[in-house]
Amino acid sequence: MVKLYDGGVYLVDGKTLVEDAAALPGLCGKTVSPEEGREGTMAYGILKAHNTSGDMQHLQMKFDSLTSHDITYVGIIQTARASGMKEFPMPYVLTNCHNSLCAVGGTINEDDHMFALSAAHKYGGIYVPTNMAVIHSYNREMMAGCGRMILGSDSHTRYGALGTMAVGEGGGELAKQLVGRTYDVAMPGVIAIYLTGSPKPGVGPQDVALSIIGAVYANGYVKNKVMEFVGPGVASLPIEYRNGIDVMTTETTCWSSIWTTDETVKDYYAIHGRPEAYKEIAPAQVAYYDGCVYVDLSTVECTIALPMHPSNTVTIAELKANAKDILHECEEKANAQITGARLDLVSKVHDGGIWVDQGLVAGCSGGTFDNVCAVADILRGHSCGNGTFRMSVYPGSMPAYLQLLKNGALTDIASAGAIIRECFCGPCFGAGDTPANGEFSIRHTTRNFPNREGSKPGEGQMAGVALMDARSIAATAVSGGRLTAATELDVDYKSYPYFFDKSVYEKRVYNGFGKAEPDHQLKMGPNIKDWPEMPALSEDLLVKVVSYITDPVTTTDELIPSGETSSYRSNPLRLAEFALSRKDPAYVGRAKEVHALELAREQGQPLSPEIQAVYAALTAAGVANDPAHTVIGSTIYANKPGDGSAREQAASCQRVLGAAANLAREYATKRYRSNCINWGMAPFLVKDADAFALGDYVFVPGLRKAILEGTPEFNAYAVKADGTVTAFPVSLGDLTKDERQIIIDGCLINYYRGH
Repeated sequence: MVKLYDGGVYLVDGKTLVEDAAALPGLCGKTVSPEEGREGTMAYGILKAHNTSGDMQHLQMKFDSLTSHDITYVGIIQTARASGMKEFPMPYVLTNCHNSLCAVGGTINEDDHMFALSAAHKYGGIYVPTNMAVIHSYNREMMAGCGRMILGSDSHTRYGALGTMAVGEGGGELAKQLVGRTYDVAMPGVIAIYLTGSPKPGVGPQDVALSIIGAVYANGYVKNKVMEFVGPGVASLPIEYRNGIDVMTTETTCWSSIWTTDETVKDYYAIHGRPEAYKEIAPAQVAYYDGCVYVDLSTVECTIALPMHPSNTVTIAELKANAKDILHECEEKANAQITGARLDLVSKVHDGGIWVDQGLVAGCSGGTFDNVCAVADILRGHSCGNGTFRMSVYPGSMPAYLQLLKNGALTDIASAGAIIRECFCGPCFGAGDTPANGEFSIRHTTRNFPNREGSKPGEGQMAGVALMDARSIAATAVSGGRLTAATELDVDYKSYPYFFDKSVYEKRVYNGFGKAEPDHQLKMGPNIKDWPEMPALSEDLLVKVVSYITDPVTTTDELIPSGETSSYRSNPLRLAEFALSRKDPAYVGRAKEVHALELAREQGQPLSPEIQAVYAALTAAGVANDPAHTVIGSTIYANKPGDGSAREQAASCQRVLGAAANLAREYATKRYRSNCINWGMAPFLVKDADAFALGDYVFVPGLRKAILEGTPEFNAYAVKADGTVTAFPVSLGDLTKDERQIIIDGCLINYYRGH
């Protein structure tokens, strides 16, 4: 059972939930206001310790460490270099777990890795070589600590189960930390995730995580808030089980997470040779939460998240009982989102079951030690079969890999016909084990967004991906590909002791923190390019709508596809060629046409007839304008853009193509909105998206002044091809003083150059 409370709740002594404040004196002998109670949350204490502003409502934070992988670190370091960075001021972990494969040939992926190693020497960083560990496994093992805060450029930067508040953000926020600035955010709300009971055998962390995601995603219950895990059920969960739930909190759109700590966490740090990293973290005697998600772990069933979102959940038992109806409905919703191909799931129902083609257990969510051991327990002595179905397992780190070799788990898995892969995040974003066209893949990974596994609907390629727990994936493998819940099998789950061999890292990881070598030369491969110049904002702004997306939610994977495009992430202009390529293939061409108009304007060339007609229409409508001094840019409209990945390229690719703004009803995540701001794009909010259409121009007079003065709402004007001009209100939401100036200056790099 997962229950959402309608309002705020008190938690007394870490155990008792109270909705009525009048009951508090009888339980704890005092009355506590919500304002006082908020200070009793674990999140409040950790945020206060990292806040430099002196104002807990307007946080300005510095983190204890940073982390990035090889899709994001080049752009971040290039941004920080251009902004004046001389040395990494805090531990900065550079892992190599995304672009580990040279999927497009050539040297460009490995060139990025060598750039990172040279940067670790020059600026004093920590370099984790390819296939040594996935980003979050390494940070759990080596960097987490109770009461610490870690900022990462991967959206699944979550170490709350280890007492660490971690935040996934776009690269611009890490660049700010690297140049000594702060991470600025309003004090987030805090939601209690109250756990009680204990899971049934066969029910894994992904089942619990998907059950929570399914309950809170659509209604935004925890959006941009902290999920604080409390209650007696926490103690029933092994530490890797907690980690597996915690990493998936990203899919709720929460901002961060934190859990109570106990002897289980203490043992984890001791095993990893860092006993000093442990301290007890718990709410105060009375803590107040802005809401509560009540989870009875004993009632959680084996669950599946069908395409195309982790919140599209149903129990496996219910799916099997109503297979054709549920899969047909899923097809209809999915096919409304994609063009060029059709998702076919109903055909997978035959011969008395639902048949899948592939099973994967991988990465920060699936490849944990306990998960892989459970897979071994299920597969031991069985066969995956020699039909279409195949299975791969990717352990999360080499220390875990080594222990799985020693205890025989990998032998049992391989003996059943499954493939053991390296420590690699690729299956999570379409760069490894991509299914064939028309196949159905079940995965213990983090996401199943459109195209996430590598499909290209625009080229007629479409596969379906569902998320499941490792245990049910292994049960399906034993059944030869017939979808099977782990609770349907009688399995003897063993307890496997875990030993952490730190020497694996000591022999290969370069730790240069505090040992910067300023004279060390950066190794720049031919694909590594500097950021192009970005124009500052003019007093007025004219943008053309070059993509108009009406889907309920637009993911960052749709804004800039993952997979093979990752190899070009060190080359801003080349990567931009892929922007919206799987959602709106005409976008890049349209954006370039508008960008050419701005470049011509900057060079003093006459305005094109189209632009002249726009200004003539504005003048005729009585809207004052100054064409010679107005930046011309492009913009996209989407109802709710930015769900998913933290990678800044979802915004920067638009910017290098000349975008100056986004138009949206709301932004799916803070991190995407921050990416827009850090790349100098105004994050407009609109109430009436019918006021403009694809191909229309939107003129925003006095935008610079409105931003600087914090004007809550002001008019923009849509100009259609027939000369019709329509006024409509826009706003920018809350912006900090620095964010206002970043947009005015044109991007974060320009801001640091001038301030």
